[in-house]
Order: sequence, then C-alpha cells, then structure tokens
Amino acid sequence: MILNELLKRIRTTKVVGSTDVEIDDVNIDSRSIAVGHMFIAIKGTVTDGHKYIEKAVAQGAAAVVCEDMPESLAEGVTYVQVPSTIEVAGVLATTFQNNPSEKLKLVGVTGTNGKTTIATLLYNMFRKMGHKCGLLSTVCNYIEDEAIPADHTTPDPIELNRLLRRMADAGCEYVFMECSSHAIDQKRIGGLKFAGGIFTNLTRDHMDYHKTVENYRNAKKAFFDQLPKGAFAITNADDKNGMVMVQNTKATVKTYSVRSMADFRARIVECHFEGMYLEIDGREVGVQFIGKFNVSNLLAVYGAAVMLGKRPEEVLVVMSTLKSVAGRLEPIRSKTGVTAVVDYAHTPDALDNVLKAIHEVLEGREGKVITVCGAGGNRDKGKRPLMAQEAVKQSDRVIITSDNPRFEEPQDIINDMLAGLDQKQMKKVLTIVDRREAIRAACMMANEGDVVLIAGKGHEDYQDVKGVKHHFDDREEVREAFK
Repeated sequence: MILNELLKRIRTTKVVGSTDVEIDDVNIDSRSIAVGHMFIAIKGTVTDGHKYIEKAVAQGAAAVVCEDMPESLAEGVTYVQVPSTIEVAGVLATTFQNNPSEKLKLVGVTGTNGKTTIATLLYNMFRKMGHKCGLLSTVCNYIEDEAIPADHTTPDPIELNRLLRRMADAGCEYVFMECSSHAIDQKRIGGLKFAGGIFTNLTRDHMDYHKTVENYRNAKKAFFDQLPKGAFAITNADDKNGMVMVQNTKATVKTYSVRSMADFRARIVECHFEGMYLEIDGREVGVQFIGKFNVSNLLAVYGAAVMLGKRPEEVLVVMSTLKSVAGRLEPIRSKTGVTAVVDYAHTPDALDNVLKAIHEVLEGREGKVITVCGAGGNRDKGKRPLMAQEAVKQSDRVIITSDNPRFEEPQDIINDMLAGLDQKQMKKVLTIVDRREAIRAACMMANEGDVVLIAGKGHEDYQDVKGVKHHFDDREEVREAFK
C-alpha cells in the first residue's frame, strides 16, 4: 500500500520525507521489521518503542510513525509524527489490511468473567447453523477448523488485523471476539467495526494494571462508547455496572437477566451435574451447563443470536446441543462416586460463582465440597486474601496451593492468601505448595457424593515458574489421582 493511502484515516502533526512510497507491511515490534516495512514506535507499559527506531531503520524500515521525532533522521526514510502512536496503531493496521472487520459481522464480548464461554458458544452455535466463523479467545483462536494458539486474550493490533484479514479471505461471515480491558485501554481494537458488543459482569481484577476499579470499569465502558449506530449492545441487567456500560453508547441497547424484567430472561427449572432445564423467554430448553452464572452466559448468547437475526426457536434448539468450554466447570467422575470439577475461576467473584453452582446441584443431597485453589504470581495481590475467604466460606475443606507463581515464591503467595483468614477459618485449611500433591490429597480426602473443585487454571496446560512454562494440566492430574 502507498504510504499516503495508509495515512488517510489518521491525524499527523508532521511528516518528513515522501509519502509516495510503497509499504510492504506494518509492525510495532522492531524485531519483525524488514525492507519496506512501516515501524510504529509505541510507548508501552514495559518499554518505549522509540528506543528501537534506529534498529528498525537499520533493518530497512521505509517509514517510521512516532510521537517524538528522532534527533537524527535517516535519508530515504519517511518519518510521520502523530500525537499518540497507541491511538493510531490499530487504525493503521486495519487500513493496511483493507479493513477486514467491515467485511465480517464482528461481535465483541467484554467483562470480568464469562467472556471465553460466551464468545466460544456463539462461535460453535453459528457454525452449527451452517455459517463460516472465526473465534478470538483466551483459550485458542480459530479460523473455521484451523486452530491458532493464543498468547493473549486479545492479540496486538497488528496480529489481530492479520487474523481478521485471514478470516475474511477464508469466507467467514461472523467473528466472535473476547475484548479484554487491557486491549481496550491499549487501543488494540482501534479502527475495527463491530456489529455488536456484550457486557458480562464486572468484579475486581487486573488491579496491578488499572490501579482502581473505576479505571477498570471505564476501560470496559470505552468499548461500548465507541460502538457505532446500527450495532447492538447487550448488557447484564443483574450487574450493578450493567447500565453504566451502555449509558453513552450509540448502539441499540438490550438487557438480559435471571432476576428481573429484561429483554431476554431465564429461570432454572431443574439442575443436575449433567446440566439444567431452563425456561428462556417462555420456552423450555435442556442445556449441558450448570450454575446461575452460566444461565447468564447462555442468555447473552441467546440475545446476541437473536440480535444477529436468528429465530428464537432455532437458537434454543442449537443451544441444547452446545457443550461447556474446556476447563470451565468441567466435571470428572471417579469410579467411587466422587465428582471433581475443574474451573478457570481465578478471581474472588468467579470462585464464588463456581462454588454456588456446585451447591445448587448438591442442594438436598449428601456431599462435602473440597476446594483446591491458589493465586497467580506478579498479579493483583489485593485479591489473594479475598480468594481464600471465598473458598473457605463455601467449602468444607480448602487446600491452598501454587498457581502460576511466575517470579514470586509460591509460599509468599500462599501467605498473602492466608492473611485473609481468622483462626476459626484456618481450621478448615491445609497448605500444600506442590499443586500436584494438593490435587492428589483433595481426591484422596473425598468420599462418595463429595465434590472436589480444582480452581484457577482450567484449560491451561502449564505452570509458569520463573519465566518457564512447565507442562501441567489439572484435568490430567485429577484423572491420575482417581486411578
């Protein structure tokens, strides 16, 4: 693409050099720069891309987009100065890829919990309805059947637009995408055209990055503020921030609820570990999920499908065939009648939801709840004592263990969790640093009818220790323990 075409959608403050040059690719990582590329120097949270301008030029960059002009300018390179490189990176990336999101129906899902489930279920549902689809999620990205490993919940703007371009070229009609608060705040989705957005809920998370709950909430809200007229915004009326999210949106607002009047409503008729019978908008449907929070997730899926033009009856028929996302309330049964549940719950609210779902199924039955949980290293320390409190509140026994300690000492993280408990609560608690031993101990402690919850890692198949990812899968460990 010719540079002056690429710059049409952004505001520049100064341009030094010719804009009549061919740009072969756009990058924000100087290590990926080759001859004819454009390098965008972003001031990130970890490093400043301006430090690598000289390196990018040495590798053959034809153009550099920056906030601060370098002191020495290389001959034959065009320098484009803009007020904010983070603001323009997404726009430049999507322009270079010929605006793939305009050729797709792109639906974004944001909130603390439920993003992966909702996005994945929509992807599976629309494929079952005969449509070609793409998925951008925490677990894995998909272009139809082609799996592309995911390193982040939302890729950087360059990779994101490359994926969307591939999806459009593959004939995808719909793309369902998780939009993390980091991605929204860092403008990774800048320049994209969304057909709709879904808000799940908002509880404490990512305080290490956002610093305050208000900043975290505002990052999520910014997504809905930017939705265009003609798009839809579906929000959870049961969450206190549900209507805050959509108060300034231009999109058509719809609500969903399991507790009050809303555009899309549901109630639980019957509940088992194998699934539930629900009544959704006056129609009964059997689903292979458990827990009130999953009723909310399914309502969001139902609402989005209806807003995308599908008949309610057709949506419910397909919904009855959908299965839970890997590592989300995933049950594993032992031969002795113990049920283990593996779940990704890694926030106090998510842990509360999962434990409530387990108690909903156990209601009126014999059976203890044994919970194994930890907290990730180099992340929000404030949620650690809250995680321990939630686990103890709804469990008969709790084993606190290691969970991706990263560059922290596992015992230090465990101590932070224990700091939230009083002497009476501590009587329920064991600490076993080795996660494998903790899972094994919990499975050995359980008797027929008991439920063992393994929380925190869900679908992950690794333990992150000192910067190295070692293979570790909670589901494999449970099956081994049950032998």
